[in-house]
Amino acid sequence: MGFLNKLGIGLGAAPSREIARPVHSGNGRSHVPPATIAAIGAPRAPERTESARISNGLKELLWNLDGLGRGTLLDLGPAWQTTLSFFIERGFRVSSDDLLRDWKGFLTEEETRLREDASVRDTVDMTPAGRATRFLASNLEYAKGSFDSILLWDILDYLEPTLAKQLVAQLTDLLRSGGVVFAMFHSRKPEGFQRYRVADSNTLQVVSAPVIFPAQKVYQNREIQDLFSRYRTMRSFVGRDQLRETLFIK
Repeated sequence: MGFLNKLGIGLGAAPSREIARPVHSGNGRSHVPPATIAAIGAPRAPERTESARISNGLKELLWNLDGLGRGTLLDLGPAWQTTLSFFIERGFRVSSDDLLRDWKGFLTEEETRLREDASVRDTVDMTPAGRATRFLASNLEYAKGSFDSILLWDILDYLEPTLAKQLVAQLTDLLRSGGVVFAMFHSRKPEGFQRYRVADSNTLQVVSAPVIFPAQKVYQNREIQDLFSRYRTMRSFVGRDQLRETLFIK
Protein backbone atom coordinates (compact mmCIF):
# COMPACT_ATOMS: atom_id res chain seq x y z
CA MET A 1 0.00 0.00 0.00
CA GLY A 2 1.32 3.46 -0.85
CA PHE A 3 2.22 6.10 1.72
CA LEU A 4 -0.10 8.94 2.71
CA ASN A 5 0.70 12.43 1.48
CA LYS A 6 3.96 11.53 -0.26
CA LEU A 7 5.07 15.09 -0.83
CA GLY A 8 7.96 16.07 -3.05
CA ILE A 9 7.77 13.22 -5.56
CA GLY A 10 7.83 14.24 -9.21
CA LEU A 11 8.43 17.61 -10.84
CA GLY A 12 6.88 20.69 -9.35
CA ALA A 13 6.89 23.18 -12.21
CA ALA A 14 4.10 23.31 -14.77
CA PRO A 15 5.04 23.63 -18.45
CA SER A 16 3.54 26.06 -20.93
CA ARG A 17 0.22 24.87 -22.23
CA GLU A 18 1.31 25.32 -25.83
CA ILE A 19 4.71 23.68 -25.83
CA ALA A 20 5.69 20.11 -25.05
CA ARG A 21 9.19 19.91 -23.62
CA PRO A 22 11.49 16.97 -22.89
CA VAL A 23 12.44 16.16 -19.33
CA HIS A 24 15.81 14.47 -19.19
CA SER A 25 16.10 11.51 -16.85
CA GLY A 26 19.84 11.87 -16.39
CA ASN A 27 22.21 14.65 -15.36
CA GLY A 28 23.80 14.99 -18.78
CA ARG A 29 26.09 12.88 -20.95
CA SER A 30 29.03 11.28 -19.24
CA HIS A 31 32.43 11.56 -20.94
CA VAL A 32 33.41 8.41 -22.86
CA PRO A 33 37.18 7.78 -23.08
CA PRO A 34 38.43 7.24 -26.66
CA ALA A 35 39.35 3.63 -25.84
CA THR A 36 35.77 2.75 -24.90
CA ILE A 37 34.78 1.98 -28.49
CA ALA A 38 32.06 -0.49 -27.50
CA ALA A 39 30.10 2.28 -25.80
CA ILE A 40 29.85 4.35 -28.99
CA GLY A 41 26.42 4.01 -30.54
CA ALA A 42 24.93 2.36 -27.46
CA PRO A 43 21.17 2.98 -27.18
CA ARG A 44 20.21 5.97 -25.11
CA ALA A 45 17.41 5.91 -22.57
CA PRO A 46 14.31 7.52 -24.09
CA GLU A 47 13.55 11.05 -23.03
CA ARG A 48 10.50 11.59 -20.89
CA THR A 49 8.20 14.21 -22.36
CA GLU A 50 5.33 16.14 -20.92
CA SER A 51 2.54 18.13 -22.54
CA ALA A 52 -0.59 19.94 -21.43
CA ARG A 53 -4.21 19.10 -22.20
CA ILE A 54 -7.31 21.08 -21.39
CA SER A 55 -9.42 19.02 -18.98
CA ASN A 56 -13.15 19.69 -18.89
CA GLY A 57 -13.47 16.72 -16.54
CA LEU A 58 -11.16 18.34 -13.98
CA LYS A 59 -13.07 21.61 -14.27
CA GLU A 60 -16.34 19.76 -13.65
CA LEU A 61 -14.81 17.87 -10.71
CA LEU A 62 -13.80 21.11 -9.03
CA TRP A 63 -17.26 22.56 -9.61
CA ASN A 64 -18.78 19.56 -7.81
CA LEU A 65 -16.35 19.95 -4.92
CA ASP A 66 -16.78 23.71 -4.64
CA GLY A 67 -18.00 24.82 -1.23
CA LEU A 68 -17.14 21.49 0.37
CA GLY A 69 -14.69 23.07 2.79
CA ARG A 70 -12.07 20.78 4.26
CA GLY A 71 -12.63 17.71 2.13
CA THR A 72 -10.65 14.51 1.66
CA LEU A 73 -9.22 13.22 -1.61
CA LEU A 74 -7.54 9.96 -2.65
CA ASP A 75 -5.09 10.14 -5.56
CA LEU A 76 -4.40 6.70 -7.08
CA GLY A 77 -1.53 7.91 -9.27
CA PRO A 78 2.02 9.00 -8.44
CA ALA A 79 2.26 11.56 -5.64
CA TRP A 80 3.17 14.55 -7.80
CA GLN A 81 3.98 17.67 -5.78
CA THR A 82 1.95 19.84 -8.16
CA THR A 83 -1.24 17.77 -7.70
CA LEU A 84 -0.84 17.52 -3.94
CA SER A 85 -0.22 21.25 -3.56
CA PHE A 86 -3.15 22.12 -5.82
CA PHE A 87 -5.67 20.31 -3.60
CA ILE A 88 -3.99 21.01 -0.26
CA GLU A 89 -4.11 24.75 -1.01
CA ARG A 90 -7.87 24.33 -1.45
CA GLY A 91 -8.23 22.85 1.99
CA PHE A 92 -8.20 19.14 1.10
CA ARG A 93 -6.49 16.42 3.06
CA VAL A 94 -4.85 14.29 0.36
CA SER A 95 -3.89 10.61 0.51
CA SER A 96 -1.85 9.04 -2.29
CA ASP A 97 -1.55 5.41 -3.38
CA ASP A 98 0.22 4.66 -6.67
CA LEU A 99 -2.05 1.71 -7.39
CA LEU A 100 -0.34 0.42 -10.53
CA ARG A 101 3.03 0.36 -8.73
CA ASP A 102 1.43 -1.44 -5.79
CA TRP A 103 -0.13 -4.01 -8.14
CA LYS A 104 3.20 -4.55 -9.90
CA GLY A 105 4.95 -5.09 -6.57
CA PHE A 106 2.25 -7.51 -5.44
CA LEU A 107 2.60 -9.64 -8.61
CA THR A 108 6.39 -9.66 -8.27
CA GLU A 109 6.15 -10.91 -4.69
CA GLU A 110 3.72 -13.64 -5.73
CA GLU A 111 6.05 -14.81 -8.52
CA THR A 112 8.94 -14.95 -6.04
CA ARG A 113 6.87 -17.06 -3.63
CA LEU A 114 6.02 -19.52 -6.40
CA ARG A 115 9.65 -19.87 -7.45
CA GLU A 116 10.76 -20.52 -3.90
CA ASP A 117 7.89 -22.81 -2.96
CA ALA A 118 5.91 -24.48 -5.74
CA SER A 119 3.50 -25.95 -3.20
CA VAL A 120 1.98 -22.49 -2.81
CA ARG A 121 -0.13 -23.25 -5.88
CA ASP A 122 -1.92 -25.95 -3.92
CA THR A 123 -2.78 -23.68 -1.00
CA VAL A 124 -3.44 -20.30 -2.61
CA ASP A 125 -6.14 -19.32 -5.10
CA MET A 126 -4.14 -18.34 -8.19
CA THR A 127 -7.15 -17.36 -10.30
CA PRO A 128 -7.53 -13.68 -11.32
CA ALA A 129 -10.32 -13.34 -8.77
CA GLY A 130 -8.15 -14.84 -6.04
CA ARG A 131 -5.23 -12.54 -6.83
CA ALA A 132 -7.52 -9.51 -6.90
CA THR A 133 -9.02 -10.39 -3.53
CA ARG A 134 -5.60 -10.83 -1.90
CA PHE A 135 -4.30 -7.60 -3.38
CA LEU A 136 -7.22 -5.47 -2.27
CA ALA A 137 -7.20 -7.05 1.19
CA SER A 138 -3.74 -5.59 1.82
CA ASN A 139 -4.12 -2.27 -0.04
CA LEU A 140 -6.44 0.75 0.16
CA GLU A 141 -6.94 0.08 3.85
CA TYR A 142 -9.15 3.03 4.63
CA ALA A 143 -12.42 3.20 6.52
CA LYS A 144 -15.66 3.22 4.57
CA GLY A 145 -16.81 6.69 3.58
CA SER A 146 -13.34 8.17 4.04
CA PHE A 147 -13.19 10.31 0.89
CA ASP A 148 -15.11 13.05 -0.88
CA SER A 149 -13.28 12.47 -4.16
CA ILE A 150 -11.04 9.89 -5.83
CA LEU A 151 -8.65 10.47 -8.75
CA LEU A 152 -8.77 7.14 -10.57
CA TRP A 153 -7.12 8.42 -13.78
CA ASP A 154 -6.89 5.72 -16.53
CA ILE A 155 -5.87 2.92 -14.16
CA LEU A 156 -8.76 0.60 -15.03
CA ASP A 157 -7.51 0.26 -18.61
CA TYR A 158 -4.29 -1.34 -17.30
CA LEU A 159 -5.77 -3.79 -14.79
CA GLU A 160 -7.12 -7.29 -15.28
CA PRO A 161 -10.91 -6.91 -15.75
CA THR A 162 -11.60 -9.02 -12.64
CA LEU A 163 -9.42 -6.75 -10.52
CA ALA A 164 -10.93 -3.64 -12.10
CA LYS A 165 -14.43 -4.77 -11.12
CA GLN A 166 -13.43 -5.52 -7.51
CA LEU A 167 -11.48 -2.26 -7.29
CA VAL A 168 -14.44 -0.13 -8.35
CA ALA A 169 -16.61 -1.88 -5.76
CA GLN A 170 -14.05 -1.19 -3.01
CA LEU A 171 -13.56 2.44 -4.04
CA THR A 172 -17.31 2.95 -4.01
CA ASP A 173 -17.37 1.86 -0.38
CA LEU A 174 -14.56 4.29 0.44
CA LEU A 175 -16.47 7.20 -1.10
CA ARG A 176 -18.99 9.21 0.87
CA SER A 177 -22.52 9.72 -0.40
CA GLY A 178 -22.36 12.51 -2.97
CA GLY A 179 -18.64 11.89 -3.51
CA VAL A 180 -17.05 12.06 -6.98
CA VAL A 181 -14.71 9.74 -8.89
CA PHE A 182 -12.66 11.22 -11.75
CA ALA A 183 -11.64 8.54 -14.26
CA MET A 184 -10.26 8.38 -17.81
CA PHE A 185 -10.72 5.73 -20.49
CA HIS A 186 -8.85 5.19 -23.76
CA SER A 187 -11.03 4.67 -26.82
CA ARG A 188 -8.34 2.36 -28.22
CA LYS A 189 -5.32 0.65 -26.70
CA PRO A 190 -2.62 3.30 -26.21
CA GLU A 191 0.74 2.81 -27.85
CA GLY A 192 2.65 4.26 -24.90
CA PHE A 193 2.16 4.80 -21.20
CA GLN A 194 1.52 8.09 -19.49
CA ARG A 195 0.80 9.62 -16.12
CA TYR A 196 -1.17 12.72 -15.18
CA ARG A 197 -0.82 15.59 -12.77
CA VAL A 198 -2.80 18.76 -12.16
CA ALA A 199 -1.36 22.00 -13.53
CA ASP A 200 -4.29 24.33 -12.81
CA SER A 201 -8.07 24.25 -12.50
CA ASN A 202 -8.67 23.10 -16.08
CA THR A 203 -5.30 21.78 -17.27
CA LEU A 204 -3.58 18.44 -16.82
CA GLN A 205 0.06 17.70 -17.52
CA VAL A 206 0.45 14.45 -19.45
CA VAL A 207 3.81 12.81 -18.66
CA SER A 208 5.19 9.92 -20.69
CA ALA A 209 6.59 7.16 -18.47
CA PRO A 210 8.10 3.66 -18.69
CA VAL A 211 5.41 1.04 -19.17
CA ILE A 212 4.33 -0.65 -15.94
CA PHE A 213 1.64 -2.75 -17.62
CA PRO A 214 0.38 -2.82 -21.19
CA ALA A 215 -3.25 -1.81 -21.62
CA GLN A 216 -5.50 -4.75 -20.78
CA LYS A 217 -8.90 -3.66 -22.06
CA VAL A 218 -10.73 -0.96 -23.97
CA TYR A 219 -14.01 -0.31 -22.18
CA GLN A 220 -17.17 0.38 -24.13
CA ASN A 221 -19.72 2.81 -22.76
CA ARG A 222 -22.08 0.06 -21.59
CA GLU A 223 -19.26 -1.73 -19.75
CA ILE A 224 -18.32 1.49 -17.97
CA GLN A 225 -21.93 2.00 -16.90
CA ASP A 226 -22.04 -1.56 -15.55
CA LEU A 227 -18.82 -1.04 -13.55
CA PHE A 228 -20.22 2.11 -11.95
CA SER A 229 -23.84 0.99 -11.66
CA ARG A 230 -23.98 2.09 -7.99
CA TYR A 231 -23.45 5.73 -8.96
CA ARG A 232 -26.39 8.02 -9.59
CA THR A 233 -24.75 10.30 -12.15
CA MET A 234 -22.19 9.82 -14.92
CA ARG A 235 -20.87 12.62 -17.11
CA SER A 236 -18.28 12.20 -19.88
CA PHE A 237 -16.05 14.52 -21.90
CA VAL A 238 -14.50 13.09 -25.07
CA GLY A 239 -11.15 14.54 -26.18
CA ARG A 240 -9.40 14.49 -29.54
CA ASP A 241 -6.54 12.48 -28.05
CA GLN A 242 -8.61 9.27 -27.74
CA LEU A 243 -9.22 9.88 -24.03
CA ARG A 244 -12.63 10.10 -22.41
CA GLU A 245 -12.79 11.86 -19.04
CA THR A 246 -15.69 10.69 -16.90
CA LEU A 247 -17.11 11.82 -13.57
CA PHE A 248 -19.14 9.46 -11.41
CA ILE A 249 -21.19 10.92 -8.56
CA LYS A 250 -22.25 8.51 -5.83
